[in-house]
Order: sequence, then C-alpha cells, then structure tokens
Amino acid sequence: MAKKKFPPARILAIESSCDETAAAVVEDGRRLISNVVASQAELHSEFGGVFPEVASREHIKAVFAVVDQALSKAHMDIGDLDAIA
Repeated sequence: MAKKKFPPARILAIESSCDETAAAVVEDGRRLISNVVASQAELHSEFGGVFPEVASREHIKAVFAVVDQALSKAHMDIGDLDAIA
C-alpha cells in the first residue's frame, strides 16, 4: 500500500522565557522558516536580574510584533499556518 503524502505542516511557535519573547515558523517540525527573538536583557540589567512584573508587561508589549515579524520573514500570513503552538 502506498503511503499517503501530506503537504508540509506549518506551525507558528510562540515562546516566552523570563526575559525573552520569541516566535518562529517551522515546517514539518524540522525546517526553521523564520525565527524572531525580542530580548529584555538590557532592560533588566538596571535591576541586577529579571524583575518579574516588568518582564510580564514587556512580553505583552512584544508578542504581537514578534509574531508579525516571524510571519513576515516567512513570507506568510496567519491563513498559511496549520497550527499555533
């Protein structure tokens, strides 16, 4: 029996760590199409470490821009994606 071939799955991955907000478009779980990271390191340096309340507010400010940039770099829009993670 022939194996059915599916079109590549495109996923927008969004991640936030204590001082970074990132978004990437990945195809078939292996091929990185785009990757954008917004760092807060400079902002937190004045506190001598990550200040959680400031970090959470900065994630909210950064997430839409990071997603837009990742999609733009991938030459895609939200309708071209199969999933968001």
